[in-house]
Amino acid sequence: MQKHYFLIFLICLTAGLANAQRILKGTVTENGTTIKLTNVFIRDNSNKQTAITDDKGNFEIKTEAGHIIIFDSPGYTSDTLYVVDLKPKNIQLEVKSIALREVSVTSSRQGQAFDPHKEYPEVYEKSKVYVLSPTTWFGKENRDARRMKKYFKTEAEERHVDEVFTRAYVSSIVPLKGQDLDDFMTIYRPSYSFVKGNDRQSLAVYINDSYKKYQNLPPEKRHLAHLPVSKDSLSLK
Repeated sequence: MQKHYFLIFLICLTAGLANAQRILKGTVTENGTTIKLTNVFIRDNSNKQTAITDDKGNFEIKTEAGHIIIFDSPGYTSDTLYVVDLKPKNIQLEVKSIALREVSVTSSRQGQAFDPHKEYPEVYEKSKVYVLSPTTWFGKENRDARRMKKYFKTEAEERHVDEVFTRAYVSSIVPLKGQDLDDFMTIYRPSYSFVKGNDRQSLAVYINDSYKKYQNLPPEKRHLAHLPVSKDSLSLK
């Protein structure tokens, strides 16, 4: 009988270790600095698992050797990791030199509507809270799922702004091109609430008024070295 229980214990222990070995852990930082990046969205393209970094830039995701993992954060160039082993990783993301989401974020899904409910249904299922289930309140996967749900909401709103505040439309109103146009659109990018609450005519007035402000700026204030990422605006806690 004791041998029987020992065998069951050994099987459970082996299964537990095998499961633990499929977890990749690591930290995401800004390249060239010690800044740890929070709310970096992580997805395994092979098994469709998702994760998001915590307030210390740490992450863990279920994966296996041979899988491809993508790290994505507004204002940073997406990075791809080919999983060779499951040793802890330090991922460094490059700050984008051009801040336009129209070019840098949505280009990989051009022509595709962003539907996180369809792409990541498990996130919405895990984000639910049940009164009689404490794990749905305090479990790490559940808490991360709720943060990812907020991330998806923010991403959907920003993509809606992208659809309206385009380079083609803005350049049809103001006489700017190239980097000047990119910087202008970065500085005066409208909020989602403004776009949602106003029509195209109001947006044209906003762009004209913004261009007048742009002309009154000192030359050195009209150009951006890179996207100034606001940690407060990206906080999804």
